Order: sequence, then structure tokens, then C-alpha cells
Amino acid sequence: MEALAISQAVLLLLVIGLAVAVFGLVRQIGVLHERVAPMGALMTDRAVSVGDAAPSFDLKDLNGQDVHIGGKRPRSQMMLFVSPSCPVCKKLLPLAKSVARGERGGLDLILVGDGDIAEQKAFVEKQNLQDVPYVVAAEVGMTYQVGKLPYAILVDDEGFIRAKGLVNSREHLESLLEAKETGYGSIQDYLDAHSTGRAPARPNGAAEGEHAGAGTQ
Repeated sequence: MEALAISQAVLLLLVIGLAVAVFGLVRQIGVLHERVAPMGALMTDRAVSVGDAAPSFDLKDLNGQDVHIGGKRPRSQMMLFVSPSCPVCKKLLPLAKSVARGERGGLDLILVGDGDIAEQKAFVEKQNLQDVPYVVAAEVGMTYQVGKLPYAILVDDEGFIRAKGLVNSREHLESLLEAKETGYGSIQDYLDAHSTGRAPARPNGAAEGEHAGAGTQ
């Protein structure tokens, strides 16, 4: 009887240990999911490239206001793809607002999310984003082939994509704007081009000296 009791106690401890291990694994998977935070499926046949005309969308933000993405406009536009479950996004949002306010010539910041409307509204409230257009539209992320967050796309006032890429700091956001000024899709493209003598790419169909685009991201 004593041996049986000991074996049962050992078995119980093993079960408890296994339960703790499973709980820890589930927690780590949840943390990893938050960090990756995919934005929709990649369903289009071809990635939208720097230099292409930005696909246009006419949408409503969470306040019911009209939001137009792409096309000619008075000033440049930056789409920032975010999610309530993305920790990096939460840290980046105040920086993105600051960068947009400080951009010479003006910059329209548009936040793009995907998922439950109530969750998105709570996110806006908690992060004090009421003054920034926030659209919930999975089709935008799919069209632009956004696979990880936070992701930014810069569209110039002529409606061409000038730079894009994953961003997780103020420096990353500012590098997209710098890429727009220099005519390259990223700072790395700028450095690579100057080491090889390669000129910046131009938006599709643009003539020499017009709509100077950026290298692909």
C-alpha cells in the first residue's frame, strides 16, 4: 500500500509539472503571436512595389469620416498598419504622430487595422488616437501585402508609393521620409546605389526627372 501511495504521489507531481509546462508553452506562443501580429493573408498575385501607383481606397474611419487612400492629394500620406495585440505598435504610435506633425510640407497619417470593430475602438480610446484617421479594412493590408506589423507605406502627393517597410522606431519612420526626399525606397537603397553608381528608380510610367521613386523594399 505504501508503494502504491508513493507511486500515485509521484504520478500526481508529474501531471502537475506537465500542466505547468503546457501553460508556460501556451503563454510563450501567445507572446510570439503578439510580436508577429500578421495583418491578413497575402492574397494578391504580385507585391505592390515602390514606384508603383498606390492602389486607391475610399473608406470610412471609426469616427464615420471619409478617408481616401492613394491618388493625387495636397500632401504626402503615410499608412501605418497596426493592431491592438502588437506591443511594438503601441510604443510606435506616439512617435508616428510626432513625426507626422513635424514633417515639412505636411504629412497625413492614416492608421490601418484589421479585426473586431469593438476591439479597435477600445484600442483607439486607450491609445488616445481620436485625432488620427483609423480605418478597419483587411482588404487594404491584403492589397498592399502587409504580412507583419508595424508596417508603414509612404505615398507621395501624386499618388505613387515612395517608400515602405517594417518600422519599430522613430528612426525607421524618419528613414522612410528621408528615402522620399532622396528618391530611394530606403536608406539602404540609397547607400547601395551610391556605392555602385545606380540611379534611383522612378514610378512606373514616369518620365526622366518626374515622380522620382524609390528602390524596392
